[in-house]
Amino acid sequence: MRRRNPLRRSGFGWMALVAMSALVTACGSGIQAPASTNVAAVNPKPDLVEITTPPQSESGGNCDPEATLRPGQLPSPGAMPSGSAMAAIVANGKLRVGVDQNTYLFGFRNPGTGQLEGFDIDIAREIARSLFGDPDRIELRSVTAAERIPALQNKQVDLIVRTFSATCERRRDVDFSGVYYRATQRLLATRNSGIRTGADLGGKRVCVTRGTTSPGPLFSLPKRPIVLGASNWTDCLAALQQGHVDAISGDDPILVGLVAQDRNLEIVGEVIGTGAYAVGIAQGHPDLVRFVNGVLERIRSDGTWQQLYNARLSALGPSPGPPDLRYKE
Repeated sequence: MRRRNPLRRSGFGWMALVAMSALVTACGSGIQAPASTNVAAVNPKPDLVEITTPPQSESGGNCDPEATLRPGQLPSPGAMPSGSAMAAIVANGKLRVGVDQNTYLFGFRNPGTGQLEGFDIDIAREIARSLFGDPDRIELRSVTAAERIPALQNKQVDLIVRTFSATCERRRDVDFSGVYYRATQRLLATRNSGIRTGADLGGKRVCVTRGTTSPGPLFSLPKRPIVLGASNWTDCLAALQQGHVDAISGDDPILVGLVAQDRNLEIVGEVIGTGAYAVGIAQGHPDLVRFVNGVLERIRSDGTWQQLYNARLSALGPSPGPPDLRYKE
């Protein structure tokens, strides 16, 4: 009995043979599979610039860097004196404030909401509340530490509230309110790095933020480190994680914020410097200086400062209470 080829019974079987034949033909016709590529791993280095000259410290110079103008009675929100700097801000509709978006606890972008938050942001909102009766009548503009003074001089912002320490050197270019927070400067290193104190930094690479006073104390250490400046503290964190630097030096609340982002880091060593954060104000507006100081006095006396500390800075430990303001007239 003659058997039929089963593939002939089915068009599908025939097509399968054709497809297989075409595949074999193609494989032998010079068509090659894509060549594998070697993709190199990247470790982008943050923009670091060596700092060779120390800035003037907070206490350096021939002035009292914390002395400020005594406030008068705060006007009612929305009813600023005619012709005053405050009236011009109210007429503009919003308070423009230069802030940070890279310093956890003080000025950072909440990934859940996309909004800028932190202790500095809250201080700025309290000033807007006293101007308008509404803390949301505010325009937050992100500036680096090095951009703080130019932003005021170029009238890009009305105020700077960005971990801005008052110094005699800076007072030649801008005015300051009274101090609203005091900080101490220490070191941040990777656990088991061998860095425990400032004496261990000789020849080591230490990251700071350009435009701050943080480099100053490092130049006074018995064994000088190599001081490298980044544009913000987040870049310092990345540089330390990638091994481009050996340590970071900055104010304790800033370092606590970095540790919260990387538990492999620890704050070490003795206090090597101090910081006195104040609101930066363009020169030529003493009425605005007095107004901001009036706001700071209000939040000191009505418990707002303490509430803000509890909400934003409790990770730093028990509250030291609001700083006293020093007036020169």
